[in-house]
Amino acid sequence: MADDSGSHEGGGGDDDVREQDMFLPITSITRIMKKAVPANAKITKDAKEIMQYCVSEFIFFVTSEAREKSKKEERKRINVDDLLWSVDTAGFEYVELLRICLQKYRETGVCDFYAFIYLSVYYFVR
Repeated sequence: MADDSGSHEGGGGDDDVREQDMFLPITSITRIMKKAVPANAKITKDAKEIMQYCVSEFIFFVTSEAREKSKKEERKRINVDDLLWSVDTAGFEYVELLRICLQKYRETGVCDFYAFIYLSVYYFVR
């Protein structure tokens, strides 16, 4: 991956953070990606790496925006509502879907990937 030094400024002051420590593990990304494609499909190393970068940047962005909101409200903790606000403010259309999934998780204590996919299809098709 290309060096993007400085893109995560203000993230805690660790100047010696290795680039690879700023990304989710590639094996986790690959596992998620494989659930979305047919069993016989292949995913290139470049595709995995770009997804790793994009997912990590998305998490950084959403968390940074949520942190700014909590700071403006003079709170030290980011909560789920801050994160959902951040996703909504960024223009992503699935905030309501995330709220539904969060409610189901709170009721059952289980995060069901397949139920999330089902809700996603239902939400976007209706």
